[in-house]
Amino acid sequence: MRASLTIGRIAQVRVGVHWSVLFIFALIVWGLAQGRFPAAHPGYATALYWTAGLVTAVVFFLSLLAHELAHAVVARRHGIQVDDIVLWLLGGAARLQSEAASPGAELRIAGVGPLVSLLLGGVFSLAAWLLSVVSAPELLTEAVVWLAAINILLAVFNAVPAAPLDGGRLLRALLWWRTGDRLRATAGATTAGRVFGWLLVLLGLLLFLRTGAFGGLWLALIGWFLVAAATAEGRQAQLRGVLAGVPVRQAMTPDPVTAPDTMTVADFLADPHYRYRHSAFPALDAYGHPAGLMTLDRARAVPEDRRRAVRVGEVMVPLSEVTVVAPDDPLADLLPRMEPGADHRVLVVESGRLVGLVTSSDVSRTVTWMMSFRPGGQEPPRWGDRT
Repeated sequence: MRASLTIGRIAQVRVGVHWSVLFIFALIVWGLAQGRFPAAHPGYATALYWTAGLVTAVVFFLSLLAHELAHAVVARRHGIQVDDIVLWLLGGAARLQSEAASPGAELRIAGVGPLVSLLLGGVFSLAAWLLSVVSAPELLTEAVVWLAAINILLAVFNAVPAAPLDGGRLLRALLWWRTGDRLRATAGATTAGRVFGWLLVLLGLLLFLRTGAFGGLWLALIGWFLVAAATAEGRQAQLRGVLAGVPVRQAMTPDPVTAPDTMTVADFLADPHYRYRHSAFPALDAYGHPAGLMTLDRARAVPEDRRRAVRVGEVMVPLSEVTVVAPDDPLADLLPRMEPGADHRVLVVESGRLVGLVTSSDVSRTVTWMMSFRPGGQEPPRWGDRT
């Protein structure tokens, strides 16, 4: 899940939001301002209900951010780099560049998120009690009570032992510790995730058909997401097993065609090297260092009358937004960071110089090549022996 808008960095972790956040944010504000708050405490001005709903929704998303930041901070303490945190329709996600090295590390990284939400729930509960003691405005107290309840609910839901929830990570850590096999542990956690997801789908649809409540459809949507995410996680785990020990250099396209970042868009589109071979090209600065990633779609989006004045460096995907790896990095660790589309090609850099490019197709070809040796028990040759 890529961020539609980057809002900054917290604790050196890039934080962004996906456009789908607008939907759930508006839904929360509307539900509080037009539903819960007027029902619980009638008689206030409409503007006050909307203001309270807006502020409460903002604090709720800050709570989600705290949950994900906790994952990111603990992951970094275990030597795992964090790409970013993205808030989206169904919550938030901290994208880690690699997996935990041990069951203990997995346990700590996964468990800290629900723990933070539970602590926030306790803090808001205490604050609500203090507000009631001092006879604070009822609407303020109601908002704090809602924040306490939603954070506790978030902690409990995330602790369910089903992937891709935090509880699924905790289950995987336990299975990994007991079996010593991370792949088998992942399979167990993803199976639990699919079962739990289908139960939510069925429960949500039943609730909607019996009562007509919108919450039933929302529950079914969450269940469907869990099923899809758990299935994808299971497939990725299988790929990790196939690609274990394979370096990035074995999958990359070496010495890819590049474009100078000083080239005009008009020249970029006119050059046959860029028009017919690929859809994305690494851009290099004047010193030959990687500067970003230029795609045909970005070039064609420039108005025709401006293409001779606009340079590649002005419209390319900047290097800060491109995934960059080293040739000897494990290819399996790259899988969670790859996404489809020309904008998401991976640059392979060694000693500041571009040495290759990795696409989803490159990984698929490598998997097919590796799998071709499995049926008969034959081990694939080492990289130096590949023909």
